[in-house]
Amino acid sequence: MTEIGLQDLHVILVEPSMAQHRIIENYLKALGVNHVQWVRTGGELLESLTPNSPDLIISAMHLPDMTGSELLETIRHGDTQPDVPFMLISSETHYRYLEPVRQAGAIALLPKPFELEQLRTALYATLDYFDPGPLETRSVMLEDLKVLLVDDSGLSRRHIGRILQSMGIEQLSEAENGREAFELVERNYYDLIITDLNMPEMDGKEFVEHVRQESEQASVPILMISSEQDASRLAGVQQAGVSALCDKPFDAASIKQLIENLIE
Repeated sequence: MTEIGLQDLHVILVEPSMAQHRIIENYLKALGVNHVQWVRTGGELLESLTPNSPDLIISAMHLPDMTGSELLETIRHGDTQPDVPFMLISSETHYRYLEPVRQAGAIALLPKPFELEQLRTALYATLDYFDPGPLETRSVMLEDLKVLLVDDSGLSRRHIGRILQSMGIEQLSEAENGREAFELVERNYYDLIITDLNMPEMDGKEFVEHVRQESEQASVPILMISSEQDASRLAGVQQAGVSALCDKPFDAASIKQLIENLIE
């Protein structure tokens, strides 16, 4: 893949406000992004999607015809660019609106107002998403690396799985909850487990405890990727024996570094 830079990105901005559109577009141009297309509604965005465009969608939360989270879920379940990078810029803080965006694999959630450096970081996360580069491991051959991905959100599994595969991971198993995952752990050996926290039947904390206390691979590295913000719950997860924690949304470069550290 030819290396691309910020100047090569084609961005569609979904923003009903003329004033906000001008602010965000000026920030993008200040960072070198010159190809910015503006639409006001989710419907306009969906009509403008083509297999080769855009490289990034930036959207507000509250649109005239739908919310940003509804727009993202429609894109993810569609046939045209279901995995296109998506960034939300919003002053919205309600869990009901933001959690679906996190689970559907947004590149970034930026507040209104945001700083130029926050936007720069999110744009570089978009470039990393396209090509994070292969994992660098000394202890195990990349083609032999066996990874178990556990998440009750199919959209989240697809998003994370795509990034893992772009890093060169070929042997990837999936489970929808901790109970299903633990059954796989009892039958198979894994070099790495990546799990969510909030899942039905058996959540991530219980799953980690089962692996650490009841399995024959109690020392397997476990990376938890979660949107959980409750400090006490996260402390409980760490006590259960998780190897590392990562927020949703995340950037591919950070996940790559975490995985390399855990495997080594």
